[in-house]
Amino acid sequence: MADTLALVDYGAGNLRSVANALKAAGAEGVVVTADPSVVRTADRIVLPGVGAFRHCIGALAGVPGLIDALEERVLVGAAPFLGICVGMQLLADRGVEHGVTNGLGWIGGEVRAIEPADPTIKVPHMGWNDVAPMPHPGGAELVEPGEAYFLHSYHFVAEEGAHIAAMSDHGGGIVAAVARDNILGVQFHPEKSQGYGLAMLTRFLEWKP
Repeated sequence: MADTLALVDYGAGNLRSVANALKAAGAEGVVVTADPSVVRTADRIVLPGVGAFRHCIGALAGVPGLIDALEERVLVGAAPFLGICVGMQLLADRGVEHGVTNGLGWIGGEVRAIEPADPTIKVPHMGWNDVAPMPHPGGAELVEPGEAYFLHSYHFVAEEGAHIAAMSDHGGGIVAAVARDNILGVQFHPEKSQGYGLAMLTRFLEWKP
């Protein structure tokens, strides 16, 4: 029997592209859902996100019981979890876009505007860039060296270096992935990163943290 993968639909993600990429990577039981009861029983969970931090966390909190279900299944039940782009940023304690807004607080840190040291470097950080894995006790095996597709103006500033799974560079260091225990978040878009992204998603589908 195929694992059930809950692709969380809270109105702020690129769901079709992510679902297609997961299926191309080998997922058979992808369920696009905002139903807390489905999330509570899922074998794996993917949280996408596109747009502003405040809007995304507000949309997630606007679905009754959804955050509670995510915390129950991921933090208590230890289901493998992947956050993508703003879905990764929501793991932080807070974001400062359009005012300070609390995040999920699963990985300590703050989401701040990218401020390149070189003023000629443009924001948003858009296009292909290197992904350099960092020494990390959990989740790092999912992120390999290579190039991935990024599109963001804000970045995750982690409180603890131990939670940084990979870095990139855009006029200074940019966190490309964070991880702890059964939780992985990637700033890049695996669904837009061709073979590199599909290979990472395949590793996620096989991950047994």
